[in-house]
Amino acid sequence: MERKWIITGLVLLITGIILGAFGAHALKDIIHDQERLASFETGVRYQLIHGVAFLSLPFVARHFELDTKWVYRLLLIGILFFSVSIYFLTMRDVWSLGSAAKVFGPITPIGGLLLIIGWGILLLKVIRKR
Repeated sequence: MERKWIITGLVLLITGIILGAFGAHALKDIIHDQERLASFETGVRYQLIHGVAFLSLPFVARHFELDTKWVYRLLLIGILFFSVSIYFLTMRDVWSLGSAAKVFGPITPIGGLLLIIGWGILLLKVIRKR
């Protein structure tokens, strides 16, 4: 279980660093809408934060002797929905997604909700553990 958390965290961090560099350099030449660029940076920031969280959560789970299977699932799906949908929305014109991009708008808040639920479940598990 710990290995899965750590691998996921590392993958999120590596891809987050790559996407952050892309956003800071190449994307600014492609997209001139500052609001979209800020959204892209938000997606990268959340991905990086959750990458670090995935690295640390096995130690929290072990310390409190918690089953974190559902927390892992909710956080992973949440960050993928949240960040990846933002990336697609940012790139919709560049990739000529047209009306297909509309599907990504509602996915972002669903991802955020899954993150809140995942963190909330972890909080309750820690509080209830004696």
